[in-house]
Amino acid sequence: CDKGYDPVRNTFTQSYGSRELDAALLQIPIVGFLPPDDPRVIGTVEAIERELMTDGFVLRYPLAEDNPVDGLPGREGAFLACSFWLAEARAMIGRHNDAVELFQHLIALTNDVGLLAEEYDPTTDRQLGNFPQAFSHIHLIRTARALTRYAGR
Repeated sequence: CDKGYDPVRNTFTQSYGSRELDAALLQIPIVGFLPPDDPRVIGTVEAIERELMTDGFVLRYPLAEDNPVDGLPGREGAFLACSFWLAEARAMIGRHNDAVELFQHLIALTNDVGLLAEEYDPTTDRQLGNFPQAFSHIHLIRTARALTRYAGR
């Protein structure tokens, strides 16, 4: 854990030696790598909220125009799966009300038949990318289950 952790910011990082965040770090408690009450997990959730959230949604990683992580030019929307990961992580660390609020915010994006895309752009209020996106729906279901499982903790 030492090489992929920034003790100054109390957060895990995208890669060894990096200071960047990545929403995939939200998977640490979800897959059981570390328990949800580990201070480093809580610090990572809080860092992602501070640094990767935009308009109530989670970006996959910081968007850098001059040196993008993915090597692709331009901006992306917020990944809906990552936003569901945050809601699930919030439930796991005991922030149930925050988890429910984000979950409701996300399910409000579904279209008239309940489908979600891969990404969402809050500035244009449009779903982007692959549509429908199974990954988004899988994490909607997982988050709903987590909200029930961790309620009252």
